[in-house]
Amino acid sequence: MEIQKNIINKVAESGLITFDLADLYPKGERVVYDIKEHLFQGLILREKDFRDMLKQLDWTTYQNKYVAVICSADAIVPTWAFMLLANKLAPYVKKVFFGTLEALETVLFEAALATIDIEQYRDQRIVIKGCGETPVPISAFVELTSKLSVVAKSIMYGEPCSTVPIYKRKS
Repeated sequence: MEIQKNIINKVAESGLITFDLADLYPKGERVVYDIKEHLFQGLILREKDFRDMLKQLDWTTYQNKYVAVICSADAIVPTWAFMLLANKLAPYVKKVFFGTLEALETVLFEAALATIDIEQYRDQRIVIKGCGETPVPISAFVELTSKLSVVAKSIMYGEPCSTVPIYKRKS
């Protein structure tokens, strides 16, 4: 005689809400535009040469991309040069940003987190998913935790089956 036992999924019955920051990852290629390629002898930006180069560049290669503009050379680049680049890139890109790719990711996640209605998580038990294939900056975890701490009953990090407690509201 075979006895069948029902397997109970305790995680599903726990009432935990999993928040996966990877779901907020803005789709699109990220590229760096390094202005050092336009410096005379790697030191100086010549305005006339720079403006001529801007006229000749095929800006469509940046179509629908996220562009981080930097100068990796140890040179003084006038602010107007970055402004000209932003002006040329703006019609083509999803976003142009001054700074590193890592800083760009932070800004993109901050913008995505700003659109979330945190009230939907009031008095809920939240697990912020920790591992995944999509790169999520630590700053996004910090920002989300800060927002949820105001409304959530508890916050955990990891997977529902194995979590690290972060916050629990005192009763």
